[in-house]
Amino acid sequence: MDEILAPREQQIRIPAAAAFLAADLHVPRTPRGVILFAHGSGSGRFSPRNRSVAQALNAVGFATVLADLLTPSEETADRRTGQLRFDIPFLAGRLRSVAAWLSGQRDLRRLPRGYFGASTGAAAALIAAAAEPDQVGAIVSRGGRPDLAGATLARVRAPTLLLVGSRDPEVLALNEAALARLTCVKRLVVVPGASHLFEEPGTLETVAQHAARWFREHLKADTSGASVPVS
Repeated sequence: MDEILAPREQQIRIPAAAAFLAADLHVPRTPRGVILFAHGSGSGRFSPRNRSVAQALNAVGFATVLADLLTPSEETADRRTGQLRFDIPFLAGRLRSVAAWLSGQRDLRRLPRGYFGASTGAAAALIAAAAEPDQVGAIVSRGGRPDLAGATLARVRAPTLLLVGSRDPEVLALNEAALARLTCVKRLVVVPGASHLFEEPGTLETVAQHAARWFREHLKADTSGASVPVS
């Protein structure tokens, strides 16, 4: 039986080594799991696309944590250099700090956990999941760069869904290559008519539907099964 919690929305600060990360937490009344968002490529917790997906996941019973993986000063520096957004191990470490905070929350730590990664955040999510295979039940990537996870792809155990727009051929090719290196339960879905940012009408809703279905199917499942066919 699902545990009934007091629904809440709150802004929190999460410790990460010597830094603190700003985050938004949303918990529905009867959460079936909790999804941690990994932003990338200069994005953060205010990303309208990720917030839209998070709201759709909240509506079907998932708690969500949208955290800035960079501090304000790091974001300022990254706008000049663009270096941190491509420092995948660094971003993965920050995501693991968010996961460690979650594990310390009495009312949330027993919930099955999933990762939703966008752009370079998808690679960070895959690396973080591979480092803690017993803690992460499912991963969804939206317009992501899973290829940047490199050799770690072969060590990912969590069922992984890659969502790419049909009008994003370069990223689609990179996702197809990454899919071939994944050995977990996996699937690639090409969203018709969508470009890289899924700005076309209805495409982001399609992303949210696929993500919700994947998390419902896999968060409580054994993550060691064989892969499924690519669609």
